[in-house]
Amino acid sequence: MNIRKTLWYIAGFLSLGMAYVGFVLPGIPFSIFLVFAAYCFAKSSKKMHDWIYNHKHFGPFLTNWTEKRVFPFRYKIAMILVMSSTLAITYHATGNLKAVIYSGIFMALVAIWAWRFPSTVEEHARRKAEGKKIGWIR
Repeated sequence: MNIRKTLWYIAGFLSLGMAYVGFVLPGIPFSIFLVFAAYCFAKSSKKMHDWIYNHKHFGPFLTNWTEKRVFPFRYKIAMILVMSSTLAITYHATGNLKAVIYSGIFMALVAIWAWRFPSTVEEHARRKAEGKKIGWIR
């Protein structure tokens, strides 16, 4: 294994570890780390890439995201709840209104990005059948 593949492999494991932490703990996103781990493993290890796509919890999310850009509804709701609680905790812990406003703007942009994608495979099929854009942009 050459140095480039080794670095992608290490980055994949670090990202996978963060995805596991984010899957268990609220406040840490798991989806972005999971997608990045799959990308890293695609560049470094077919065995790990196949394993992550066949994982009991992560596999269906990755498959639906990769093939149809489906972002499940329950993850969207969880994201909004975590963002809201983070803003409330930030305000009560620091009292810094500017930090809360700037963080809230960034979180709102992330939420808008996530909510533009279909929540189910059926919704994806409906949008495609009606000729609508899948993620509002493409």
